[in-house]
Amino acid sequence: MSELFMVVALKAKAGKEDLLRRDLSALVEPSRNEDGNIRYDLFEDQTEPGRFVFVEAWSSPEAQRRHHEHGPHIQQFHANGVGNVDRTEFAHRLKRIV
Repeated sequence: MSELFMVVALKAKAGKEDLLRRDLSALVEPSRNEDGNIRYDLFEDQTEPGRFVFVEAWSSPEAQRRHHEHGPHIQQFHANGVGNVDRTEFAHRLKRIV
């Protein structure tokens, strides 16, 4: 198994920045406690509020897949919070070179 690193940026809908910040923040601790999680951090762009960036590290692609497809907190977000997302600006799956 090999580690998987993710960097994902989401842009909030206009006027929904606070709601999206709240909903995304609620994902952090449950995600950090999942099997296979190494790192799960949420950032907000300093020059463009409402652009949120997750930096994630997982022990394997399978651990990240379980998180994304079966984590109850992620499913809750997809059911209720994703409506505040205007767009996914990028989602990069990375492998460590050095």
